[in-house]
Amino acid sequence: MKKLGLVFKEVSENRIKDTLKKSDAVFIVRYSGVSSPDLCSLRQTLKGSKSSLFVVKNSVARRALVDSGLEILVKNIEGPCGLVFVKDEPVRVSQVLCNFVKEHEQLKLEGGSLKNKVLEKKDIEAMSKLPSKEVLRAQVVVTLNSPISGLVITLNQILAKFVYCIDQIRQNKH
Repeated sequence: MKKLGLVFKEVSENRIKDTLKKSDAVFIVRYSGVSSPDLCSLRQTLKGSKSSLFVVKNSVARRALVDSGLEILVKNIEGPCGLVFVKDEPVRVSQVLCNFVKEHEQLKLEGGSLKNKVLEKKDIEAMSKLPSKEVLRAQVVVTLNSPISGLVITLNQILAKFVYCIDQIRQNKH
């Protein structure tokens, strides 16, 4: 019979592996010095962005990362760390984390992974400055619509000049 602590570690490790498979990205944060209510507040904010913060023993996190093929991230697991799993919109989650870091300097971004690409702290900060998906989609629509609008305006001006020319000919004949 296994000890309860070993069972808990195995369950935690399996949960991390399963969540990593379902996640688009994972960010590692160091939360030393952040109060429990502030961590709860961060969890609630992340929940609204379809992501979650998971705090686990470092040894368990290291084993799960190695087993998931993310051994490059193991170097970031040091001290009290948490894993932020992102299911959708990593840009939005990076914005949430960077805003939280501004308000709570004790929280530190350590790095992460986005679609199996390793991210450093500066990459996450750069990602947080990108516009959201909706804004990017709107910009694409405007960009695609711009040449069509220009063509319509040009054709309208040609037609208006033609009508003006016909009107001038009509006035000269009278």
